[in-house]
Amino acid sequence: MSYLLFMDESGHDHRTMPYEVRGGIALHISKLWPFIQAIQRLELTTFGTLLHEFRTELKGSKLLDKDRFKWARQGPKMIPENRRKHCRGFLTRGLEKKAPSRSEFTAYGQASLEMATGIFELLQQLGATIFASMIPRGVKKSDTYESEEFLRKDHVFLFERYFYLLEQERKHGLIVMDEVEKSEDRRFVKRLEAYFRNTGTGRFRSTYIVPSPLFVSFDMTYPVQAADLAIYCIN
Repeated sequence: MSYLLFMDESGHDHRTMPYEVRGGIALHISKLWPFIQAIQRLELTTFGTLLHEFRTELKGSKLLDKDRFKWARQGPKMIPENRRKHCRGFLTRGLEKKAPSRSEFTAYGQASLEMATGIFELLQQLGATIFASMIPRGVKKSDTYESEEFLRKDHVFLFERYFYLLEQERKHGLIVMDEVEKSEDRRFVKRLEAYFRNTGTGRFRSTYIVPSPLFVSFDMTYPVQAADLAIYCIN
């Protein structure tokens, strides 16, 4: 049995976040289906619907946007039944390009914060491990062959920590990534495979880490959405 490291990144557009963070959550494969079922139940209990049905997703920057905190404080905490009803109204009005009511804004803000908290509670209950490497946003990449062709040092440290978990548990580990832009994904895979193939440390760590990532669609993969939330919170 293996572990899966679901990866995402935050701050690489250098706009508002203070760091570039790459990381994710490692989950034993035996816990994967229980996690997916639990997060779906949590989504239904919190929002009264699955968000993808309304063309939105469980993304850290959406669940924990500053407006969500402001909306949540507009009124007293709602009972679950009322919150779910108003959340569905909020989402429906969004599709219809209509302005939600104050109660709907409040319900959606409270539901977003509750969902984020619930995801972390599920990760803890199922024994997930969060990994992250981070560098300040202002760090400039050197204009050298090495900076283009070699795996970045912060990424090396990230996979080092993942390796230590796998070595401790005596399990193999896969890497699952959010597909972004194919040419950039290919460059990252090229650097990743070169590190694990051409360096002594990389070859040693490949005894546990399978250095060939699997790419998935963000909006169809709950664990990657959970990884996005975790990395966003760290940033």
